[in-house]
Amino acid sequence: MSTAILTTINGFGDAFALWLRPVPCPVPASGEIVVRVEAAAVNPIDVRRRDGYGRTLFKLLGAARMPLVLGNDFAGTVCAVGRGVTGLREGDAVFGAKPPSNAGTHATHVTVRAEHVCLSPPDVPAAALATLPYNFLTVIRAFADAGISRETVKGRHVLVHGATGGLGQVAVRLLHGLGAIVTAIGGRQGLEACRAGGAAELVDRHRQSLATLPRHFAATLNFASWEDEASLLRVLAHDAVGHATTVHPLLSNFDRLGLLAGGVATLIDKRDQRRVKPKSARYGWTVFRPNTSALRSLPHCAAALTPPSVKTFALAQAEQAYLHVKERRLGRAVLLPGQL
Repeated sequence: MSTAILTTINGFGDAFALWLRPVPCPVPASGEIVVRVEAAAVNPIDVRRRDGYGRTLFKLLGAARMPLVLGNDFAGTVCAVGRGVTGLREGDAVFGAKPPSNAGTHATHVTVRAEHVCLSPPDVPAAALATLPYNFLTVIRAFADAGISRETVKGRHVLVHGATGGLGQVAVRLLHGLGAIVTAIGGRQGLEACRAGGAAELVDRHRQSLATLPRHFAATLNFASWEDEASLLRVLAHDAVGHATTVHPLLSNFDRLGLLAGGVATLIDKRDQRRVKPKSARYGWTVFRPNTSALRSLPHCAAALTPPSVKTFALAQAEQAYLHVKERRLGRAVLLPGQL
């Protein structure tokens, strides 16, 4: 195919529709490959970025230029290899996560750095693989921010707030593998999947207050709500390892106040939360970052991390896929760019 099809927006907000734009197929530069995309996940961050979330900082990174193609996750086949790339060749099945850019993965073809992909395991379908890299790498980063490892949480209680979402499902399974006693907090409909993933205790966030939980957790993770941040810090044990959150106001502070005032507001927000936690516990605001070594470990555990359900959409159904995520419907939304 000499033409690639991109799912693009020309501005932020629902007033700007997702539309398909044909362009010449990309040519990889040195160190890059081009992947023919078989599947690309639609994550909550894509829906929020479409509405303009993070635009202030992403503009500095060159990741908010219009027309904008969203998406980080992908699974597909290598169709072109740039100079200097070793270990990959045309025809290889690969998957990975691209850093934020204005040329994301919601397209038939995507250009990525070779270090941002790995070979696909043969026993996991592409649609399931495409749901994993962004969430897996973010969770691994959150573990590091909170000081979570086998040595620090084996046999100890760890709380996952937002356990029924994509990040939470991955975190529950990985924590169970580390030997932690996992408490999963989330919406009632997704909690049974947490039990299947190894959670020892299930908490329906609509029926039980965080204030009723015992103060015995070695670590807490917040993938759900910044408003609950202080409550989660208060259930850490006195000898807790730490806490990490992905729902912090870092990007929204910059969007709302600009870079200087937003940076000051961020420092104040973090200072105020640190006052709540136990003195020895770590406290981290987690953001997605590529991690080559962590990505290389993903194929070995991918089958165990696949989501309980996946909802697929043709590329021309991108609006429906984004609505599926925005309305928090069950099943991970995945675009199939081969189906226009």
